Amino acid sequence: MSTKTKVFITGLGVISPVGNTVDEMWTSIRNGVCGIGRTTKFDPSRVDAKVSAEVKNFEIAKYVDPKEARRMALFTQYALAAAKQAWQDSGMAGAGTDPERVAVMVGNGIGGKEVDEEGYKILFDRGPGRLSPMLIPKLIANEAAGNISIALNAKGAVHTVVTACASGTDALGLALDLIRSGRADVVVAGGTEATITEYCVGGFCSMKALSTKYNDTPEKACRPFDADRDGFIMGEGAAMLILESEAHAKARNARVYCELAGYGVSGDAYHLTAPDPEASGAIRAIKQVLKDADLGVEDVDYVNAHGTSTPLNDPMETKAVKAVFGEQAYKMKMSSTKSMTGHLLGAAGALEAVICTLAIRDGFYPPTINYTTPDPACDLDIVPNKGVEGKIRAAISTSLGFGGHNGVIAFKAV
Repeated sequence: MSTKTKVFITGLGVISPVGNTVDEMWTSIRNGVCGIGRTTKFDPSRVDAKVSAEVKNFEIAKYVDPKEARRMALFTQYALAAAKQAWQDSGMAGAGTDPERVAVMVGNGIGGKEVDEEGYKILFDRGPGRLSPMLIPKLIANEAAGNISIALNAKGAVHTVVTACASGTDALGLALDLIRSGRADVVVAGGTEATITEYCVGGFCSMKALSTKYNDTPEKACRPFDADRDGFIMGEGAAMLILESEAHAKARNARVYCELAGYGVSGDAYHLTAPDPEASGAIRAIKQVLKDADLGVEDVDYVNAHGTSTPLNDPMETKAVKAVFGEQAYKMKMSSTKSMTGHLLGAAGALEAVICTLAIRDGFYPPTINYTTPDPACDLDIVPNKGVEGKIRAAISTSLGFGGHNGVIAFKAV
């Protein structure tokens, strides 16, 4: 029997392209609603990829005084809003927890890029003397975690994890380790990103990473595991989870969603932007998470795949799952909710962790939408086009980032 400290998920918060609360987001996912449309945050006429998954109707004034919000980049605003939702959802407010035992762990890939771009324009046009004194405090990646710490009076460890598209998942895995080590009783953990700018989209277009084939039909652009996929869709938003040790959650009689049961992590040591076609790093990370969570391959019912809708990722990830799970790979279900949310980069794994948590709670397998043309290299049950009901005893979520970062986390029903 495992002697590891059990860690429970007790609060959820979301700002996403398919809803700005957990309930709105989950209703969209259950109904296969796509959050992808033509880009409106900048004029996309000069870039090849003209669609993205934008957050809509976000009102920071619901969470922060507008004057204070002007001192925050958008990725920080998203993170703080999601963190306050999660804190409220968990019932932590007024719980009497020692602030020094509350930590913050936030994944972020890029930071305040819109602030960065604006700063460069001022630098080039008007000179360095006209730069805002808030330029650096707004754009650096750790400011989301710092602002959450201040807002929630969290005085334990405050960390930022930067591992590209694995950032949100790695933040949750490291938060799990932090509680297991005894350094914290509670961790506010997740990811955030806001990079739908001409600079970032243009850079990803130069890499040929983004979809350009469906500019006129944005809702069809993200099609993981489909033979006609041609790249990922830039998304944005934040998701935060409240993690607690079993003892702390039970002492305050907290409502528990599920257990965050394990973490696996590896490096490809292969290429800066391309995944290892042999999937060796992903295979190692998945094997690690199963061992860490005390799960056998037959215990896992659902995989929320990284599933980026890129030509290289999807067959590689299918290969990894088949290598680890064997015949069980064909019995369980593996879907990519990025088909609806787009790819939130550093926030992707955190949002997908919330989705796994709710999938377990409700006994519902989320769909992979836009699946029309089978790819023989991606031959698992990806829950095509429509979600299905069914008990989920355990789930894993994979995140595979540029630089060869592989992070996988596991969830168990309680």
